Amino acid sequence: MKTNFLKILFYLLVAVTFSYGLDLNPDDLDSLKQATALVADGLMDYYNGLDYGETIGMFSDPYYWWEAGGAWGSMVDYWYFMENDTYANITKQALLFQVGDNWDYVPSNQSTTEGNDDQGFWGLAVMSAAEKNFTNPSDDEPGWLYLAQAVFNTIAYRWDTDNCGGGLRWQIFQWNSGYDYKNSVSNGCLFQIGARLARYTGNSTYIEWCEMVWDWMVSVDFITTDDWWFVYDGATIDNNCQNISKLQWTYNQGLFLGGAAFLYNVTGEEKWLNRTQNLLDGSAVFFNNSVMYEAACQGIGTCNNDQRSFKAYFSRFLGYTALMVPSTYNQVYELLRVSALGAASSCSGGTDGHTCGINWFYGGWDGFWGLGEQMSALEVMQNLRINDLPAPYTASSGGSSEGDPAAGTEDLGSEANKALSIDTADIVGASIITAVVGLSLIAGSIWLII
Repeated sequence: MKTNFLKILFYLLVAVTFSYGLDLNPDDLDSLKQATALVADGLMDYYNGLDYGETIGMFSDPYYWWEAGGAWGSMVDYWYFMENDTYANITKQALLFQVGDNWDYVPSNQSTTEGNDDQGFWGLAVMSAAEKNFTNPSDDEPGWLYLAQAVFNTIAYRWDTDNCGGGLRWQIFQWNSGYDYKNSVSNGCLFQIGARLARYTGNSTYIEWCEMVWDWMVSVDFITTDDWWFVYDGATIDNNCQNISKLQWTYNQGLFLGGAAFLYNVTGEEKWLNRTQNLLDGSAVFFNNSVMYEAACQGIGTCNNDQRSFKAYFSRFLGYTALMVPSTYNQVYELLRVSALGAASSCSGGTDGHTCGINWFYGGWDGFWGLGEQMSALEVMQNLRINDLPAPYTASSGGSSEGDPAAGTEDLGSEANKALSIDTADIVGASIITAVVGLSLIAGSIWLII
């Protein structure tokens, strides 16, 4: 305890020396590039996957595998928005090393502990790689689009109609704690990846899936649509998902906000515009004088390592919202701009003088540091460029990534997946994906082949 106290005291003393934070001018590209380069370097300080005996793609303890997927998604964005390829090769190597034997982001080193949300965050990262024309893998490796489709298909296979009328469980395997919990983040990953695949491929089947996820979320009150549109965390399957945990996290709100924005962009339907705007307005709970914060834990100082990264994804999804739904741009940009200035002021700690903290309205470094803090500061800054570069590519607008609509379905009859006890016929009956039990969920005849 004494050692930890002295360490924190040392960093606080260092922070006084570097009390001014990053010199960020949101309207100046050179300033933005210089600031984000320092933050990105700090983020990569936590990466030890290239060290002897360590695993490529993984960050140092105590950061879990799912957060590594989130971090590589941030580095794809950094490559694109800041036009900086310093870490491009490392990012590509990491994304490909963790794909697993079936190219679906269920690698052997995670296959017994992985949850649907964990897999989903790697899927979001490679979806970004496809949309941004990130350097394509070689011909003998899976394409970014293929990987995103494989993640979508394998998660969709686990849709559970036996409990609470539908939805995804938090965990994949019965032996893991949380298998009896259905949560918004798992369903949100499926929803947003589906929305983005719909836009990229032009295939309306993904839209049908998104409709089903949205309707289920509203039916169990995980999404409220009364005065304020909030996304709650989830509920156990006991009592038909009635005992809801009403914790609100930025990344849950952001997953559905960004997904709805993509669906409006793809369909032009008024309902998705209204849903986007209402979710955006409901996001006010996560801002203090326009500065973003993690409302459920930050004020009381209980944010764990996972939760300290949530603002990164929320910032990313806010950026997508502003781009996909132009009517939201001014509202979103102001929130990003004020939050980015606050984040820059927090990046004044550590021995390097630009380690970022968690509290962006503190006026300096608050003594917190970590992968999540660096990711969050990086994403909120780089998304200020959301309107400066081409929109995410699609297959018809220059997207070059190769995919397969049946990706990831070859081994869905394996013993590992049988443990899920999900009846494939439920999916067939819903007319969402045509399934061939034990072999493939998707018949190529109903898909748009890219």
